[in-house]
Amino acid sequence: MGTGQRSLDSHTVGEQRPLALAWSPWHDRLHRRLHQHPQLLPQRQPLLLAVSGGQDSMALLVLLQELQRLHHWPLNIWHGDHGWHSGSAVIAADLRSWCQQRDLPIQVDQAPQGSTASEASARHWRYSQLQQRAEELGADVVTGHTASDRAETLLLQLARGTDLAGLGALRPVRPLFNDSPDGAQLRRPLLGFSRADTAAVCRDLQVPIWHDPSNQSPAFARNRIRAEVLPVLEQLHPGCSQRMANLAERTSQLRDTQQELSQLALQPLRTSTGLDRRRLGALQPSTRRQLLVIWLAQQGVTALNAALLEQLTDRLALSAAGGSCDLPGGWRLQWQGDNLSLQPPAAGH
Repeated sequence: MGTGQRSLDSHTVGEQRPLALAWSPWHDRLHRRLHQHPQLLPQRQPLLLAVSGGQDSMALLVLLQELQRLHHWPLNIWHGDHGWHSGSAVIAADLRSWCQQRDLPIQVDQAPQGSTASEASARHWRYSQLQQRAEELGADVVTGHTASDRAETLLLQLARGTDLAGLGALRPVRPLFNDSPDGAQLRRPLLGFSRADTAAVCRDLQVPIWHDPSNQSPAFARNRIRAEVLPVLEQLHPGCSQRMANLAERTSQLRDTQQELSQLALQPLRTSTGLDRRRLGALQPSTRRQLLVIWLAQQGVTALNAALLEQLTDRLALSAAGGSCDLPGGWRLQWQGDNLSLQPPAAGH
């Protein structure tokens, strides 16, 4: 999104200059990445590109449009007008016109008044609209998140306090909504590019950029990380943003490995009524906690908060007495002797 002002390196919509879609080193770089990681954007998979008009999403759009002839994705564009500033409607109209001139199917949705008053509500509205459109098209959603976004997210998560899941945020592929793992996927093919790269793509390929004034507002924590923290870190340790993004990717892979190994470790603990409580209790507390989380999630129990999970981990130690615990959603966990079992919620709970 933006104010309607383009970057100095781009042409205006009214000039009607042709978009440069000739093969470039940027196309080659993304093409090679997609061949190395075909799960990022599977061939022939319908794609719904979330395009704000900023440099990252515009770089994504022009790269995928040219690569489309090699990977055969049906492409559709979605733009959300949040109404955050007076120029947002102009941006939406200009972007629609630009896409239509290039035979790019685009849908523009305008947020109802008051529905995007905060970052959280705006995100909820945006992802709800994307989910609805993706379901209509049978498509996966694609965003222009870069390595720079991933570095910012890692710093924010560290500052707030997080675990491995938080450190591995902005995964390349994940369900659009976590409670719908078999539904539309969210794909981020530009995580190997930096924000400087996407600026260069737009400059080299003469792509217009619409700037969003809210991206400069110090009221948003991410903007301060972007404008005040990362530049200092880059001066001290050039290239640190990419290294942080790489760390986030390794952490994400480590978490996947941990999940798979935990699934294997759970198998010998299973019984006809639940889990072998003594064998679970003999494990190290961190291992016991991890296996308990996975097993409860498999049964359909809502994620437990850290305090309750820590309490359960201690109460299920080998030498601890039998007992029970009420869980969210009406579930009840019981343990006595060798047996650890889970009672489902009562009917109508």
